[in-house]
Amino acid sequence: MFQRNFKLFPILMWALTLSFFTYQFILRLWPGLMMHQIMGQFSIDASHFGLLAALYYYGYSGMQIPAAILLERFKIRYVVASFVIICGLATLMFTYTNSWYLACISRFLVGAGSAIGFLAVSKVISQWFSKDSYAKMIGFSFSIGLLGAIYGGKPISMLIEQHDWQSVAFVLTLVSLALGFCILFFLRSPQTTSQPDQKTFNAKQFKEVMACPSLWVLAIANFMMVGSLEGFADVWGVPYLITSFAITKGEAAQLVSFIFVGMLFGGPILAFLSKKIGKYTVISLAGLVMALSFKLLLSTHVYHSYGLACLFLVIGMMCCYQVIIFAAGADLVQTKLLGVSVAFLNCVNMLGGSFFHSVIGHAMDATWSGAMSSEGVRQYNLESYQMSLQLIPYCAIAGACLVALIGFHSRRRAILQS
Repeated sequence: MFQRNFKLFPILMWALTLSFFTYQFILRLWPGLMMHQIMGQFSIDASHFGLLAALYYYGYSGMQIPAAILLERFKIRYVVASFVIICGLATLMFTYTNSWYLACISRFLVGAGSAIGFLAVSKVISQWFSKDSYAKMIGFSFSIGLLGAIYGGKPISMLIEQHDWQSVAFVLTLVSLALGFCILFFLRSPQTTSQPDQKTFNAKQFKEVMACPSLWVLAIANFMMVGSLEGFADVWGVPYLITSFAITKGEAAQLVSFIFVGMLFGGPILAFLSKKIGKYTVISLAGLVMALSFKLLLSTHVYHSYGLACLFLVIGMMCCYQVIIFAAGADLVQTKLLGVSVAFLNCVNMLGGSFFHSVIGHAMDATWSGAMSSEGVRQYNLESYQMSLQLIPYCAIAGACLVALIGFHSRRRAILQS
């Protein structure tokens, strides 16, 4: 049925998994575009909305390692299709339930299903492309995947403004299900693929990784520095800009998308700088620049679209410190532990999103002025947003200091050993 020696076949297999990796950014971002509608639907406050947003990251981080194990042990099309279909069904459940508890479960499942996105792309590239092409194809995949975040915000927000959010969410469900069945029917592995290595992950490797203090400090620093991306860009950015500058939801979503545009360029730039001045120096400087940029954003009261776009572009470029974090983590462990260490860093990284959403939500309620909308939904003023979002730059500074500390000890160790 399938001619696997067809020259474009590897590209088609890559495109199948890449389509979901791109699409899952939309599933990740769209609750932030309809914060007030969701709060009205479930009669919740900002604390509960923050918890709802955090559950996506709990599901995503918790399924990173299990999903990687499943990809190693079972046929890729069955594993990937199952995760994608779970995303669709969970989105459907979220759309039509009035139960707060079912909404929480469904959002957790969307995060768990999305965990397969980049792992599937990486697996297909390793199967269908040469080792020399791996890094290049991963770079292309990441860049194309970000287009889902860049171009998904404004169109979805415009649809929400023109139609009820349940109708938009139902369309997202249909797209997820369609992608899932396309992957199930068409995704294939090469006929020459060897039997998976059953020992890719084991308890001994985890113990060795957990016993590395520097890796723990690096993971905690990464955890504290993700606020600009996973806290602000993913959820709280759009409602903050609407409140602060009285702009439309579409305009706010378009401005926030410049963070993802910056990430397209930030990876190569920070990688180049890390070779010149060192990984730990670049990560620390990125954290400080993010913090200063965010403080400037929170103190800005005059709306200037080009100025804000440039500010978000800088923040997005600095968010690519995560690429250097993974490279720095690889230097701290043996080659055989590289996969486990990256999975560990990525899990902690995504847990950072849960932390920021939960704490920001509680801070919003703690600073709530008491205002209510005509629908009985809490209304949060600009001061509440500004005080709550101060957490992001202060944590970024703390994370940058931790990384600088690791760099200091690393250089000191190198001097003593020389």
